[in-house]
Amino acid sequence: MVTSDQRRRQLAREKFERQQQRRQQSRKRKQRNTVIAAALAVVLAAGAAAFASVGLSDGDTKSDASSAGDSQSPSAAPSQSESAAPEPAMSIDKKAKYSMSLKTSGGDIAIAMDAAKTPHTVNSFKSLADKGFFNGTKCHRLTTEGIFVLQCGDPKGDGTGGPGYTIPDENLTALGKAGADGTVTFPAGTVAMANTGQPHTGGSQFFLVYKETKLPPGYTPFGTMDAAGLKAVQDVAKAGVAGGAKDGAPKTAVTMEKASVSKV
Repeated sequence: MVTSDQRRRQLAREKFERQQQRRQQSRKRKQRNTVIAAALAVVLAAGAAAFASVGLSDGDTKSDASSAGDSQSPSAAPSQSESAAPEPAMSIDKKAKYSMSLKTSGGDIAIAMDAAKTPHTVNSFKSLADKGFFNGTKCHRLTTEGIFVLQCGDPKGDGTGGPGYTIPDENLTALGKAGADGTVTFPAGTVAMANTGQPHTGGSQFFLVYKETKLPPGYTPFGTMDAAGLKAVQDVAKAGVAGGAKDGAPKTAVTMEKASVSKV
């Protein structure tokens, strides 16, 4: 027969075991919440990094006329940096000069390119142009403050598109050494590659500089617009950005009707 003392001890033991179980469950909940919070922090950090890369980006998000790291540079979308395919096999004459002709709704733009200085870039543009990759695409971004560029080459038209591969940076010293502010001057008429803000992440997005612009020396300068082409871009810039903003889709829509690359 169980005595009253034994019964009290049994009840006390059961109470202690319940308390221990509750404490253990509480510890597990705290550990689980800590793990969830840490995972959320990683996701938020990744999202912030992706947002930061939207400047003059390719593929990287706002593109070429955007900035790598902020809205004041030409960036490419993050997906652009994850190349799923190799760049096109080299098929151009690396010692030759080439010309890229852009027939756009805003006027024709001729771009002189030197394959000796930017062979991978010229080869990629010729390969894409030969396939009609740029035909019918829009120049999706215009900036009218801080930097002065029109960004094009995104098949999606929103700054996140690309060709599915990346090409290496080239000719990065052509515009001189960076000054104390970490930038070099991109003269009006310069055509350069957008990227994600990371090395060797160029794809198909590029930007046309219509007014002297200072940018970090991490964007491949691969061509120069002719006078008529520069004026056409300047006219688009004069009309401004849609909605009166300083950065966004140009008010005067620019569609690349056809792009072609030929040896000079």
